[in-house]
Amino acid sequence: MHKRVLMFPSGRSRADLWSEIAAVDEEQEGLRQHQRPRQQAIYQRRKQEKASKQNVATGKNIVNVARVSLAANGKRVSWNRSLSTRGRTSIAVTACVDHRPGQKHARRKAKPPLPKAKVAHSLEKERSYFQEVDAFELLEESPSPKKSGTWVVGNQTDTVIPHLSSRLEKWLISKKLNHGCGPSSTLSKILETSAMPSGVKLETPIQSLMQINSSMCPSLVCKNDLERQGHSQLSKLELKDVAEESCKDLEAAFRKLSLASTCDTSDGDHWNPFAALLAVCGQTAPSTLVDVFSKFCAPDNIIKIGEGTFGEAFKAGDYVCKVVPIDGDLRVNGEVQKRSEELLEEAVLSQTLNRLRECQDDAYNACTTFIQTIDLRVCRGTYDVELIRAWEDWDENNGSENDHPKGFPEKQCYMVFVLEHGGKDLESFVLLNFDEARSLLVQVTAALAVAEAAYEFEHRDLHWGNILLNRNDSRMLKFMLEGKHINVKTFGLCISIIDFTLSRINTGQDILFLDLSSDPYLFKGPKGDKQSETYRKMKEVTEDYWEGSFPKTNVLWLVYLVDILLLKKSFERSSKDERELRSLKKRLDGYDSAKEAISDPFFADLFVECAV
Repeated sequence: MHKRVLMFPSGRSRADLWSEIAAVDEEQEGLRQHQRPRQQAIYQRRKQEKASKQNVATGKNIVNVARVSLAANGKRVSWNRSLSTRGRTSIAVTACVDHRPGQKHARRKAKPPLPKAKVAHSLEKERSYFQEVDAFELLEESPSPKKSGTWVVGNQTDTVIPHLSSRLEKWLISKKLNHGCGPSSTLSKILETSAMPSGVKLETPIQSLMQINSSMCPSLVCKNDLERQGHSQLSKLELKDVAEESCKDLEAAFRKLSLASTCDTSDGDHWNPFAALLAVCGQTAPSTLVDVFSKFCAPDNIIKIGEGTFGEAFKAGDYVCKVVPIDGDLRVNGEVQKRSEELLEEAVLSQTLNRLRECQDDAYNACTTFIQTIDLRVCRGTYDVELIRAWEDWDENNGSENDHPKGFPEKQCYMVFVLEHGGKDLESFVLLNFDEARSLLVQVTAALAVAEAAYEFEHRDLHWGNILLNRNDSRMLKFMLEGKHINVKTFGLCISIIDFTLSRINTGQDILFLDLSSDPYLFKGPKGDKQSETYRKMKEVTEDYWEGSFPKTNVLWLVYLVDILLLKKSFERSSKDERELRSLKKRLDGYDSAKEAISDPFFADLFVECAV
């Protein structure tokens, strides 16, 4: 058996060897001590993560030394999100710290907003500033902010107005600062007055203001002229007293400033439209129907020639009398009777259009196409026997759709328009050829263009029942459009435009119109019906603001007339003639007024300018 012998290098003993081994172990232990984790700053995004229970129990340290890369994340981080995490982040200060940021501190609540009724700061600075502005006086061409209505320093008067609505306040200021002004309109008119300086007048064509004519009847004047007549009945002293009187009793001030009645009325304190209508007609009291008709023919010769929803038309000699019941409680043909104020505007409008008939050399706008109003009369009483007979004869031959007039009471009032006889309406008139159709269109277009230029006129109801036609020996018709003499070929056809109930006109002193928004049924006619469609198109053009000037409505009725000629009227025409009418209809859609439409090539050989 051999024994293993451990041999040592020369010169080294067993003890030295073990001591050397122990020294190596101590060095390795020292190295391990030095290799323990050091404190180091960790920069990373805030991310909530929970330490496992096992790591907590064993006390193991989990240190994520490497920085987390945003690019390594598969989910895209938006720029708004990444920008919101930039800035100061938490720093771990020990190896055993869980590197999670603390909870965000709640934002400090802002102070609650102050109530609207309270003001946090003083208004003394603002008040003193505006007082300084008010104290500054402009020397010329600018009214003082403090005292409106005065234009030159040294001519100012203090006006104290209580707190009223803005429109009433402006009206009262204007009355106090303009002592020479005539009496006001009714309260409803005051409230409808636009907020503009009292001295500003509505601009209208200058030439139309120079064409005022009262040859038909000396008392046929416009509404403002009528108010000036009423003003003459009040002394200047009374008006001055009213202007300076306190506004505490506002209603009493309205009554004193209203138009004085020209005749006995049930309520003399208020402006009476019936009395105004009498004044326009040159009357002090109503007449009877038979008295009016007797001026033009024998009562036995009265003939009914037509009817409408609101009245009847009778022939008296060479004239036509249109009778319209007014101001009564009895319904007429299922409709409420018209009121005096409505007929007042139509009467003024009719006599205004009469001025266009003055085809003189110095006339700026003139034509004779609008029906001439011969006389205007207010009547009272029942239908006379002669009128009842004429009505029943018409009913027997034509079948009247109106109620029998014998039901009218003794106190029933009427407005009678005495007009020239214009012939048959387009619905019943027989056109012979294409030349007569062209003559119809050019005469209507030229008349509307002249009325637009003179009075901003819009007919607004130019259906085929409101155009009268007759034949004569004349071959030419004269027009004056903005100073230009024009002759129109008529081919022996004479056109008259009637019925201005829905019309709008600017007389130079008043804008007369009918607010069609109060009659919604007018726009609910059958679809496809040309007349009903035209009403609806008018509503679109005006946007239900019927006081404004929209000459495009005249063009809409011209388009309607072309449709009537194409679809409803039979006359000698070729396919070329129909193509010309259809082309005209397309071009009319591009015009905004009859003044523009009159220059259409369709009228080139009909509408001829003549040298003065």
